[in-house]
Amino acid sequence: MPTMPPSDLGSVTKAARLKRGWTQKHLADELNRVSGWDTCTANDVYRWETGRRKPNEWLPHLAAVLELDLRPPLAHAGETMPLTGNIPYGTPVSVEDDSMKRRALFSMSAAALATLSLGRGQRAIEALDLVNQDSPRSIADNLSELIDHYSLAICAAPPDAAYDEIFAVRSYTSEILKGSRQVPQHKDISLAVGWLSCLLGIAACDAGDHAAAHIWCADAERRSQEARHPELAGWAVLTRSMIAFYQGQPRQSVLLASKGREATAMGTAVHAKLAAQEMRAAAMAGDVSHTETARRYATKALVRLAPGSRETGAFSITPAEEPPYTATSLLLLGQFQESVSATNRVLQTHYQYEARKRGEQPSGYARALLILGLAHAGSGNLDEAVSAGHAALAGKRPAWPTLALAGKLDRALERDFANAQQAEEYRVRYLEASHRLQLLAPTGE
Repeated sequence: MPTMPPSDLGSVTKAARLKRGWTQKHLADELNRVSGWDTCTANDVYRWETGRRKPNEWLPHLAAVLELDLRPPLAHAGETMPLTGNIPYGTPVSVEDDSMKRRALFSMSAAALATLSLGRGQRAIEALDLVNQDSPRSIADNLSELIDHYSLAICAAPPDAAYDEIFAVRSYTSEILKGSRQVPQHKDISLAVGWLSCLLGIAACDAGDHAAAHIWCADAERRSQEARHPELAGWAVLTRSMIAFYQGQPRQSVLLASKGREATAMGTAVHAKLAAQEMRAAAMAGDVSHTETARRYATKALVRLAPGSRETGAFSITPAEEPPYTATSLLLLGQFQESVSATNRVLQTHYQYEARKRGEQPSGYARALLILGLAHAGSGNLDEAVSAGHAALAGKRPAWPTLALAGKLDRALERDFANAQQAEEYRVRYLEASHRLQLLAPTGE
């Protein structure tokens, strides 16, 4: 099986395809068959092979279909092993690999990244280690406290910092899990590992590393099934659905959100959030009837939220008269004035603190502003659109979903206000923000 450095992905993919006598369409069909997504086209394969675009979430499927090894070459004796936070290039994807080599490679990568994360997750690890020695039965409770902390912190911390810190804790917790197989807390510790994987999926998504996000979400879903805790899988599926949404794959996003909703219980925050996600994905697909049906269902799910449901953090939903993403759905259906009104209500109700001093959810605030900007652009209000765009990009937490929306606003301004100086000034701001994200996650899009 040939080993392939990431920089040679296009040429090696093409060579492997031609070796089998396949056309680009044939390869696309095989990828759709293996993944079940039905969204890959011959044009996608062409762009990967010519370097115009990175395959990202398709990497594991490319490896399986073409029998490629996506790991970087191991360093020779005496050389320093390269450090990378990109899971697909560091994780074997072929079932033909020797299991001992697979575990050894993962252990080396985990150790290297844990070392790299010193100062971010090390103090939490030291605290866990000491407390675990003093009171072994409290480890599951302590992990639960950490998960609550990270579910809040991840909304405000830079994606790379959040990823590194949670990865360090997740790696340490894996070692605890290995030694807890015979203790009553094993199931709770395994579930905690799943929640940490779910958080890593969110952080990887925000960093633009979609392949890594899918791997972490898959791990969270597996642990959710083992623990019979469907809410965990629901949040992981929501992340995958959001990735598809921001990548412009609305039907895949609808399918994921619908399956996640069906697998979770009415009254939970994740059930309502998945229903709202299904609504906006259907709107992106242009399916008005499905959008309205999903909107009614999401409204009912909000009303039936269990008392005490979380209202802040990564695993939360804020009670309101309208479901989340209503403004986005209206925008996607071309109802621009209605979207402006709905977004202003969201900003006034949920993001007053952020508007003053960048509070707990800067990414959510930025995305709401960008929806407002897009709605104003659709209504022909150049100054309002540009003002909202600049405000959205003024924060210090570049995240891939935010930049995806910022790019949509840039294209809308270019299309509708091509010669306007304000549009050009926004483009400069947008390109600067995009460059910051690429510096943090060079493998993302």
